[in-house]
Amino acid sequence: MNTPNDAPRWSRYVAIGDSFTEGLWDSPDGADQAQRGWADVLAATLSARRVAAGETPLEYANLAIRGRRLRPILVDQVPLALEMKPDLVSLIGGGNDILRPTADVDRMARNLEAAVVRLRDAGIDVLLGTGVDAADSPLVKATRARVGIFNAHVWSIARRHGAHVLDQWGMRSLRDWRMWADDRIHLTTDGHARVAQAALVALGLTPDVPDWDDPLEPLPPLPRGDRMREDARWMREHVYPWATRRLRGRSSGDLRVPKRPELRPVE
Repeated sequence: MNTPNDAPRWSRYVAIGDSFTEGLWDSPDGADQAQRGWADVLAATLSARRVAAGETPLEYANLAIRGRRLRPILVDQVPLALEMKPDLVSLIGGGNDILRPTADVDRMARNLEAAVVRLRDAGIDVLLGTGVDAADSPLVKATRARVGIFNAHVWSIARRHGAHVLDQWGMRSLRDWRMWADDRIHLTTDGHARVAQAALVALGLTPDVPDWDDPLEPLPPLPRGDRMREDARWMREHVYPWATRRLRGRSSGDLRVPKRPELRPVE
């Protein structure tokens, strides 16, 4: 493994995906303001290590857009990434598909593998990612079986084509609700920071924080009445708007563009 000051071998990194990679909720100003996210943190870390070793800063682009399903990610973002000729691409998506009971995870995996082959044939290292284990979520745990099957596909694809895997399913820290934003689907700033450390590990690099995946100190259980009020607020403020958009065929990412559409040195 590299030490934190060793220069990573990658000089051009493109992140593609959905709200997870866009960095939704990693902002002190809310989800409608500029987002940071784990991919930005990863890029900053890789760049800092390159500079510390006397290399040029990392060039970085982030093409991810919230609400995107896997097919638009593969059809729209992968070709743009190939045009930039990076040496590292993170390709993580499928969560918006899997939230739908009709998701065909086997077809999703076939399409994902075809994209990985294109990237690997171009000489690009690929970072894939598993879904999170939602066993503790009252509603989202209904997707657990689909996520588990898709994760198995991700690991197999990575083995066949020499890709790296960011293992969110195995992260103990993400089982804590303090890692999750108000909508219970996206990560907090701390959650994104921990995922960035997991990405370093997935790439074979030493994390900056040795205890990055240690569980948090437990809190006393929330009284039943408070929990019911929190659940009701969550349904009103997050589940209902999401369901309404879905019924209308709309997405939270409609009319949005990538936040960092071109490769440029990390500031």
